[in-house]
Amino acid sequence: MSSPAVNSPLSVVFLLHIALEIPLAIQGLNNTTIVLLKLYSALVFAICGVSFLCFSLPEFLPGKRALAIGLCIYHTICSTILYQAPRFIPMSFGAMFEAYKITPEAVWGTMHGIVGLSMIVWWQGTVHYAQMVRGGAPR
Repeated sequence: MSSPAVNSPLSVVFLLHIALEIPLAIQGLNNTTIVLLKLYSALVFAICGVSFLCFSLPEFLPGKRALAIGLCIYHTICSTILYQAPRFIPMSFGAMFEAYKITPEAVWGTMHGIVGLSMIVWWQGTVHYAQMVRGGAPR
């Protein structure tokens, strides 16, 4: 018989993360400043570290699965933002590509979309591991 899940009081750290980051998220939807860009860069760097550390963890761990959903949401939003962004990358793939609207921003947006979709594929492809650990039969 499994015991009910009990959260540690230390889990409040996740709420602290929200309290610290939600102003950044809201402000980022308005005018971006160099400070916000640096804070965002620090966050992205940290998430890269977390992703690296999670890479070799077993697929069934809830933390790894939660990170995957978070990364899926992040990359999907990034893809949408980049598709809607005005040209801001000071390079081009050439006149022929520009004629077909193939810009660095669109390619970057496409890559984010592919990573977001890949997270969903990973989730679905590994759900049976989580079910086995919980004692349920894979469907």
